[in-house]
Amino acid sequence: MSDPRPIGLFDSGVGGLTVLREVVRRLPDESTIYLGDNGRAPYGTRSDDEVRRFSTECLDELARRDVKAIVVACNTSTSVALPDLRRRYDVPILGVVRPGATAAALATRTRRVGVIATPATIRSHAYFQAIKDENPFVEVYEHATPELVPLVEAGKLRGQEVDDAVRRSLAPLMGSRAADGEWVFPLPSDARIDTLLLACTHYPLLSDAIVAAAGDGVAVIDSASATASVLAELLAVNELRAPVGGRPLHLQLTTGDVERFRSTAAILFGAEFASVEPVVVPAAA
Repeated sequence: MSDPRPIGLFDSGVGGLTVLREVVRRLPDESTIYLGDNGRAPYGTRSDDEVRRFSTECLDELARRDVKAIVVACNTSTSVALPDLRRRYDVPILGVVRPGATAAALATRTRRVGVIATPATIRSHAYFQAIKDENPFVEVYEHATPELVPLVEAGKLRGQEVDDAVRRSLAPLMGSRAADGEWVFPLPSDARIDTLLLACTHYPLLSDAIVAAAGDGVAVIDSASATASVLAELLAVNELRAPVGGRPLHLQLTTGDVERFRSTAAILFGAEFASVEPVVVPAAA
């Protein structure tokens, strides 16, 4: 059996496009509908009640469009709202926390993992618990980095402002380095992480700056490719895969500025997904 209906993907903004990119690469026959709630981003500094309400309104929109499965490609929404969302809809719903946690637990050699995320995600301790579920002996160091999502939503992906913000954000986990590369306050070797998990789908868009700030010897992990692999398994097990050799359709929706969204999407997809449409969800009207 096969199912040609699209896969729905949802994020608070443009960050989930990194997950969409991996889904399209991993599942080239599948159609997709992506909804970015840019008009109300960032979610990470909002209350849990707001995150749950906004997430529900966006998934209601995807459900109205008859998607066969939904990827909540937003770490904050996954951390705060996923159980409520799964109870509300009768389609499979996949979050990004568990795949990312599994990838980080497998990657670490010293069993010391740093997690950077939005304040709401860190407040939930979802990644701490998920990594501990994978390997109870891994030490997990969580740190909120609220500067980073607004940069991505503003289309600022590289440059001195980005480099400075990333260094400031990582300093509590990595120590701090001066412009000449020397450590200003190096952490002792037995406290340094060897794996850094980007627990927000916006952060891979800043990967050049993050990798440079983390330095050699630190594996930088994001959940996009792991999530796409889990999605592929979910579709196969539930006989929801699209027919092979079809012509997949891809629709991108945003509650925010269409041109700003399109410019960021073009960085990831070129002209492939040139069409971006505005959408209004109830509280964003």
